[in-house]
This record gives sequence, C-alpha cells and structure tokens, in this order.
Amino acid sequence: MNRLMLALTLTLTLGCGGPATDGPASQADIARWEQRAQNITIIRDTWGIPHIYGTTDADAVFGMIYAQAEDDFNRIEVNFLNGMGRLAEAEGESEIYRDLRMKLFIDPDDMKEQYAGSPQWLQALMDAWADGLNYFLHTHPDVQPRVLTHFEPWMALTFSEGSIGGDIERVSLADLETFYGQAPAPAATAAIGDRDDEPRGSNGFAIAPSNTTSGHAMLYINPHTSFFFRSELQMVSEEGLNAYGAVTWGQFFVYQGFNERTGWMHTSSRADAIDEYLETIVQKDDGPYYTYGDEERKLRATTLSIPYKDGDAMAQREFTVYHSHHGPIIRAEGGTWVAIKLMQEPVKALTQSFTRTKAKNRAEFRQSMDLLTNSSNNTVYADADGNIGYYHGNFIPKRDTQFDWTRPLDGSNPATEWQGLHTVDEAITLFNPPNGWIQNTNNWPFSAAGPNSPKQADYPSYMAPDSENVRGLHAMLVFGSKTDFTLDSLIAAGYDSYLIGFEPMIPSLVAAYDGLAASDPAKAALRDQVALLRAWDLRFSEESTATSLATYWGNELTDRVRPEWRQVADGGDAITLDAYLATRTTPKQRLDALAAASERLATDFGNWQTPWGEINRYQRLTGDIVQQFDDNAPSVAVGFHSGRWGSLASFGSRTYPGTKRMYGTSGNSFIAAVEFGDRVRAKAVTAGGLSSDPTSPHFDDQAVPYAKGRFREVLFYREDVDQHIERQYQPGARAGS
Repeated sequence: MNRLMLALTLTLTLGCGGPATDGPASQADIARWEQRAQNITIIRDTWGIPHIYGTTDADAVFGMIYAQAEDDFNRIEVNFLNGMGRLAEAEGESEIYRDLRMKLFIDPDDMKEQYAGSPQWLQALMDAWADGLNYFLHTHPDVQPRVLTHFEPWMALTFSEGSIGGDIERVSLADLETFYGQAPAPAATAAIGDRDDEPRGSNGFAIAPSNTTSGHAMLYINPHTSFFFRSELQMVSEEGLNAYGAVTWGQFFVYQGFNERTGWMHTSSRADAIDEYLETIVQKDDGPYYTYGDEERKLRATTLSIPYKDGDAMAQREFTVYHSHHGPIIRAEGGTWVAIKLMQEPVKALTQSFTRTKAKNRAEFRQSMDLLTNSSNNTVYADADGNIGYYHGNFIPKRDTQFDWTRPLDGSNPATEWQGLHTVDEAITLFNPPNGWIQNTNNWPFSAAGPNSPKQADYPSYMAPDSENVRGLHAMLVFGSKTDFTLDSLIAAGYDSYLIGFEPMIPSLVAAYDGLAASDPAKAALRDQVALLRAWDLRFSEESTATSLATYWGNELTDRVRPEWRQVADGGDAITLDAYLATRTTPKQRLDALAAASERLATDFGNWQTPWGEINRYQRLTGDIVQQFDDNAPSVAVGFHSGRWGSLASFGSRTYPGTKRMYGTSGNSFIAAVEFGDRVRAKAVTAGGLSSDPTSPHFDDQAVPYAKGRFREVLFYREDVDQHIERQYQPGARAGS
C-alpha cells in the first residue's frame, strides 16, 4: 500500500466525536470541543488570511471550518442547504423544485449509512468538521442560522467534491416542474448564452523547469468563479498536511492550491460524464413500468417531502418521484420518460478531494486520481520534482461508440449501458511535454501543449466534445515562445492585455467602412470611431477608449445578429457565434451596430470616447450573496476584461438595473502563481477581501490590488507567518482575546 494511503488509513484521532443529535449542546459536547480547541492555533495574518495549525488532520479540519465560519457563516449554510435540498426552508416556495432536484440524488438516510461505512480516518475528519461548525455556533450566539442550527458529520458527504452540485444542476428546473408539478410546459427560452455571454470556467497553466529562469516548475492557479465563492487559507497538521489555497465555503479541503511539493488547479471539464436515457413506460394497475431488453421493470416510486418557508410558518409539499436503474426520471420527451445517470460516489469523492492535498509527489497524486471521482474537472499539475501534467476529466464512463452519446439514449437497449470507467491511463493525459508548458482554459485538450498536444483521433468523441476557445488561442500565443519565466512574468502572462477575440472582427468592421461610398452619411458620422479602432492595438487598459468602443460594439452586434445565427446553427451549420460575427454579418449590420454603440456610450457617459476604467468597475457594498450595485457609491476601476473576447484575466461585468457602469460579479477570484523547488514560493491575490463583514478591514483591503493585478507574497512557512501576525488565538476565543 502506498505510504500516503497507509498513513491516512491508520490515522486515529483522539477525542473525535461521532454523530451528535440535534438540540442544545450537551456538556459532553462542549467539553470535547474545548479539549479539541487546545490542540489548534489560528493565526490571522495582516491580510486576515487564516493559517490553521493542528496536532492532527482532524484538528486542522476543526480549526479551518471554525475560521471559515468566522468569515462567512452565511455562505457555508447556504451551500449545505442547497446540497441537502433544504433551501426552500430558508427562501420559501420559489426554491421547491431546486430542493426536489437535489433530493432526487441526495438521501439523508443513504448519506448516514455511507458515513457509517466510511474509513475511520475519514469519519474522524467529518466528525471534526461538524464539531467545528457546532462549536462556532456555540461560541457565537449572535450568529443566527436561517435553518441549520446543528451540523452532523454525514452532511459533509452532501457537498463532497465540488462538482456534484454542478452535475445535478444539468437537470432543468422548468422541466422538472412540468413533469412532477403538472405545470404547463415551459415556453421556449433562450440558452444561458443568450442572456449572458461570459464564459464559465477557469485557467490553469504549468511551466516546466526548462522554461523558467530558476530551473523550477511553476503553476498558475486561476479559477474563474462568481466572486467570493471560495475563501483563502492554509491548514497544517503534524500528520503531514500543509495545504494552502482556495476552499469552497463549507468544505474541509483545499480545492485549488498547493502544498510544499505539489500543486493542483482544476478547470471545468467538458468530458461527457452524464447521460440521459429514454425510458419506454408501460402503465399497469400497480404503477408504471419501463421496458429493458425482453423484460418490463417496475419503476421505483418514492415519496419526497419538501418543507418550505411560508411567511412566518412552515409548510410542505409532497411528490411521488420515480427512478429506473439508470437514475431518477427528470422530464418527459414525447411519449417517453427521461432518466439521468451521473456519478454518485460521495465517500470516494471526499477521499480524493482530501488525499490529493497531502500528495508529496507525482505517484501519490496519481493514486488520488485513480479514485476516478473528480467528475467535472480537468486538473493541471506541477511539482517540486520538476514535473508538469494535465488530466482531462476524471470520471469518464466507457461506452459503445456506435451510439450518439450527445443525445438521450434508448434506455430499453442494454447495449447503451456504461461499461465501467476509463482508467487514468485511458483518459487524455499529458506529462512533461517537450515544449515546456501546459495550458487549459476550459477549451479542448488538443492544444494543451501546442504541437505536443494529445491527438483528437486517438480518443472516443465522448471523451472530449470540447472545442477551442479564444482564451486557449490567447494562451498559446502567450506561452508559445517564452522560455524565461519568473513568478512575476508568469503573473504578467496571466494578465496579458491582448483581446484576441477582436482580431478577426475589427478588420471586418474597417472593411465595411472602407467600402462605403464617399457620399454615404455614415462615412462622416463614423470616421473618428473607425479611425480609433483601426489604430487600436487590441490591448485593454483602464485608459483605453478603444476598449470601451470595441466592447460596446461587439456586444451590440452580438445582440442584433444572435437570432439569425441561432437559426443557422439550429439548421445544422456548426459555425460558432464568434466566427459568424466576423464572417457572416453584413457591412450594414457592422456599421449600424457601431453607430448604436457610439450613441449609447455618449448617452450614458457624455462621450463615446470614455476610458474603459470609467465603465468597468469592481464594487462590493454588502456581504450579501447576491450583490446590489450603485453608480453613486464607491467603486474601483478595472482594466482587465471579459473572457468573451479572450482576456485570460477574466472580469465578467455588465450593467444592472439603475446602473450605467458595468460591474463585475465573476471571473478572476483567488489567483496564485506558485514556484516549486527546495522551498515553495507563491504570490496571490483574492477578489476584494477575505471577510464578508463590511465593517472588517479585510472586507475590501484587496480590492485595489485585485483590480490592478498586484499580487502579495504568500506566507507559507510558519517563520514567515509569525512575522506578520494580526491575531493569534484558539477556536472559541473572541476577538481581542
């Protein structure tokens, strides 16, 4: 057995608590929590970032979740209300079908059984996690949970890997309500891209020693999430844990980060890990059956109760839901019912999520990957031995390639069953390519290492149905010729200002203008605008007026031609929206959009030549999860741009009701550049600040550094942390003690 797994298997944590019951804390609970707290030190550095030191891994988990709760208990609670299908208990009737969707997959009794059957070392971590949250509530009576007044260890399994929520959210709430709520079929609605063009996902870059001045491998960690989605912290134990990075609120492992020897960055995978099955239903006196091969099988029927807040009282709604052996029925399509099949391995997923944070080398990291439960992520990797690597997906079912797996399958045909999972070696992987760099921007893996990338023909189509994207093209341009990276130049590469998405578009606009007759009124009306864009170097900056004009023009043109592009695409033409904008739009469409964009800028800001930083802003006024924005309140200028147009440093901004300025809500969040060697060194910045409390100095102390791309040194080693202490305490101690 590998030493990593052996150490985790043999870990026995003294004083860990088993599943507690709901209700007021007992004296035994309090005594256990207080005893545990004596083994833990929390140091808040001068940025408010918590560094947790515990005797055991379980101590570190107790301390880190306690520290997270100090910074934003609300986000922890909301994540687990969503994970357990209990959001309607806080939000009301509007969230009933979101809860129903979760409860189709998450059964508390099943989670409790899986907790009871999990390895002792993992139980110890879940016990410590629940104890840490309960101790926080015990010592902070001023914090009033909306629903979850008590946490139990099994609850950690309901949000175990960071991606199962994303998998489940593939199920349409509107379709679910139509099927189980007998609501009218929803009217045809636009896809998410019709309402919001900001790309979802992240960037991960790894640089080999051959391409760095120090001769050490480097990793660039650049998740693109909604702002404030994860906290930044370090957790250390005397059992070999020393992980630093981004932790999703309420989880007890570093999701994207590094230890002294290895680093990991997850990007969103498009590997096909989910399938839908068309079940042919036969109604009988004792309920519905479905056909499978030569037999008829009875659907499993279950009654689910969904409590919901109704004014000051509670009500509930009951649903009879159905499962085939493929999974839950989620909608009807024609005369058939549709079941969905996806990964449901919470114990293995939680095991993988935690064990990778303790991996000291490529072999140990690979062992965690062999669990095959990182279902919606790619992983970009680097280590102190000089290795760099890429794993495309980590949960990919084997399938018969005669079927089209992009569409619902015939559930009655046994040949459409999954045939196990692809091993790591069978999936798309890449290690130490001779070009010396790896990039992934949620694009396909076939450009991950330029000419040394995996070849599409070598893999089944369902393994990587991705396509290239403009950020991928930009990344290849940035990394393709540079061989002397330092931490600072790696950060600069991550903020490279070239907007490659406009590369084919601006010439098409200029050509449309140049083709106008001299007598055409648009020739004079748009002369200055076209001159500005003709001379533009396609680079964003706070001062750039061309960036503002190009952005408003690109958005306006997109809105105008999207319906016709969609009609073409729905007719079988595979052309992308970006290609359509550059090659299929008419000269008149391009010029009319430019005139409209100029008019809007002049109306909203007094001049169509408005600097980008006057428009594009970072603002956080409250700790609320859903932000409100106000043009009259303080905000910070942001020069970097949307991934929509190829910006590697992503800032997804738009206007909101009552605003003329554009405010960001997603994109760069926690960002870190890491260099491995005899000692690890890193620089990082977090969107805004660590605390959700507007009265805290750490609510917005990183707002300006974030907007300017100015990273701080990460305090990884204890001797460095000790030189920058803002507060040192044990869990249970109040501020100032």
